[in-house]
Amino acid sequence: MAHNLNYNEQKGEYNFFSVKEKAWHNLGKIVEHYPTSAEAIQYAGLDYTVEKRPLFTYDSENQNGETDLVIPEIEVPNYFATVRTDTEDVLGVVGRDYQVVQNTDAFQFFDAIVGGGEGILYETAGALGKGERIFITAKLPDYIRVGKEDLIEQYLFLTTSHNGFGSITAAFTPVRIVCNNTLNAALGHNSRAVKIRHTSSANDRIRQAHTLMGISNELSAELDAIFNNWSKVRITDAQVKKLVQIAMAPNREVLQKLQKGIIDELSAGYTNMVDKVYEYALGSPDQQLSTTAGTVFGAYNAVTGYFQNVRKYKDEETKFKSIIEGTAKLRGETAFNLCSAFAGHGADALNFN
Repeated sequence: MAHNLNYNEQKGEYNFFSVKEKAWHNLGKIVEHYPTSAEAIQYAGLDYTVEKRPLFTYDSENQNGETDLVIPEIEVPNYFATVRTDTEDVLGVVGRDYQVVQNTDAFQFFDAIVGGGEGILYETAGALGKGERIFITAKLPDYIRVGKEDLIEQYLFLTTSHNGFGSITAAFTPVRIVCNNTLNAALGHNSRAVKIRHTSSANDRIRQAHTLMGISNELSAELDAIFNNWSKVRITDAQVKKLVQIAMAPNREVLQKLQKGIIDELSAGYTNMVDKVYEYALGSPDQQLSTTAGTVFGAYNAVTGYFQNVRKYKDEETKFKSIIEGTAKLRGETAFNLCSAFAGHGADALNFN
C-alpha cells in the first residue's frame, strides 16, 4: 500500500478527503463544497483522539523459576505509549514531556490564522499508517496574479504526528492554477515554514499560527514581485534553450560538456528531455494562451510544466514523489535560480559555471 493512507476497518473507508478532484491515489471521500473545519475532520476520518498511557514490562519468571509471561507489573519510568482510542492501536512511544496534539487542535491552528476559519478553505486532509501522522491542506482566499491571466493560488500545509517523531510543521505553498504545477520556489526550505515542538503549549501554537500567516503574507508579496518582474523580462528562444539545458543537467560533468560545446557526447536521454522541455516552452497550449509566453516566467513554467504535464512516469505515486521531493522539485529549484539570475543580469547569467 504505497500511498500509506490509513484504512479504518470499522468504517470500511480510507481516512482522506479532497474537494472536487480526486488525488493521485484515487482513494478517500470526494466532496463538492469546501467544508468547515468540523466537517473536514469528519470527512477525513480524523475524529479520533490519542492518549498517553503508561508503559509496562513483564516479569518473565514465576515463583517456581520457570520462564512464563504473567500480568505486567513493572512500569517503565518516563516513557509512555501513544494510543488511538477508537482502535486501541499503539502509534508510538514518547517521553514524559511530550504533549499530544489532537487532530482537532491541528484544525484550530489553521482557524486561528484567519479568525474563526472565515475565508480559509480546507482542500485535503487525511491520516497515514495507523493514524500516527495526519496532514491538512488549506487554500487561502487571495491569489498572486502574474500578468493578466496567470493566477497562483496560495496554500497552507500542515502535518503533525502522534508517534514522537517530528515536530508540528506548517508551511506556505503556492500552486499555479493553469497547469496545476507545484511551484517549489527556491526561497529557502525553512524560510516559509514553522516547526513547533510537541512540548509547546496551546498558546504557543496559536502564536506560531499567526507567525506563519506573517510568513505567508511576506512570501506572497515577494513571489508576486518576483513573478511579475519575470513576466516583463523578455527571453529569446535560444536563451530559453540554454536555460533549459542548464536547468535539466543532472550533474557537473554534463555542464562541463555543455560549456565546451561537446553536445554529441551527451546522452540521448538527456538531449531528448531538453528537447521536450523546449518544445513545451514554445508550443504548449498553456504557454500559447498565456500572456507570459516569451518571458522568463514562461521559461520557468516550461521546466515545471514538463514534469507535471509531459514526462512519463511509472505510476502516479512516482510522479507525486518526483514533484514534491524528487527530481522535478530539484530541477524546478535550479530553474528558479537561473530565472532569478537572468532577470537580474541578462544572458550573462546563463554562462556555464
